Amino acid sequence: MKEVFNFSAGPAKLPEAVMQKAQAEFTNWRDSGCSVMEVSHRGKDFIEIAAKAEQDLRELLSVPKNYHVLFTHGGGRGQFAAVPLNLSSASDTSLHLVSGSWSDGAVSEAAKYNNAVVVGELSKKEGLHYMPQPSLANVDQSAAYYHFCPNETVDGIAYDWLPESGDVPLVSDMSSTILSQPVDVAKHGLIYAGAQKNIGPSGLSVVIVREDLVGKARKETPSIFDYALAAKADSMYNTPPTFSWYLAGLVFEWLKEMGGVDAMAKRNSEKASLLYSAIDSSDFYASQVHPDNRSKMNVPFQLANPELDALFLRQAQDAGLMALKGHRSVGGMRASIYNAMPVEGVMALVEFMREFERVNG
Repeated sequence: MKEVFNFSAGPAKLPEAVMQKAQAEFTNWRDSGCSVMEVSHRGKDFIEIAAKAEQDLRELLSVPKNYHVLFTHGGGRGQFAAVPLNLSSASDTSLHLVSGSWSDGAVSEAAKYNNAVVVGELSKKEGLHYMPQPSLANVDQSAAYYHFCPNETVDGIAYDWLPESGDVPLVSDMSSTILSQPVDVAKHGLIYAGAQKNIGPSGLSVVIVREDLVGKARKETPSIFDYALAAKADSMYNTPPTFSWYLAGLVFEWLKEMGGVDAMAKRNSEKASLLYSAIDSSDFYASQVHPDNRSKMNVPFQLANPELDALFLRQAQDAGLMALKGHRSVGGMRASIYNAMPVEGVMALVEFMREFERVNG
């Protein structure tokens, strides 16, 4: 079988070593004669791996002791609702940076539950998409929280700076960037992430929330979205997505073996540099994102002649380069190069791009 590199934006590629271990244990986990999917989430063995997964994540991100780590349902969109329901009342204001599709979705959902106010939006610089940093002067210090998304999966827009928020808790949607580089958790009130990009399979989300922000959920908050109930029950208020949690634990173990988030950051920078260099050195390909805001996880690019898009995608797939079609709202191509994507995958894509340009340029 030819080597295949999966550039899907999510659900995304998982580390090969993790998949092999899961395959080996699939029908006989811990010599039990059962799959991990078939055992009770309240049994001693599963509780043990759940606790280890939490501890490994805490170590990888240096999560302070005064933060809860929750493994929940609902993905990122579930947290679009859970955050306002837990952190605000109907009369409260929430602040939002809108840098792309996902942060815009968070505004729309929050507006159902509070007074959602946009304090910064995507702009243009030198004709390219650019995210300016808002001033602290625009931040209402009475707001319940300040939401932002440091990496936009669809649009390929990212920024490494933290919004200045004063005393307003920062809430970050890190679904497509968590564990790809170090993060100062203590500067956030809450971090959440859907699992299906850098953590594990779909169906699981992770919430890291400061203790003082827990216990304020509205009475109408669905119980499975109540952070206090989840924390009190060690994320087992109801049956969790056990297989996804188990696989996330294997990914955390793999990350530690690979050197942790510092090593991942170095590797991810190398991969992104290779791909952006190939794009920038050619008139055949183009990026619509300003260099100050280019994502290291999701790299959209366009062909100078869009009529060649279908041929590019077909030949790329034939070459073992999968899931390169851009999101319908952006068009063109998109290569998602999360932690699990080896540098060899990016090198293969760059080689293909150069050959495609030579033949069709």
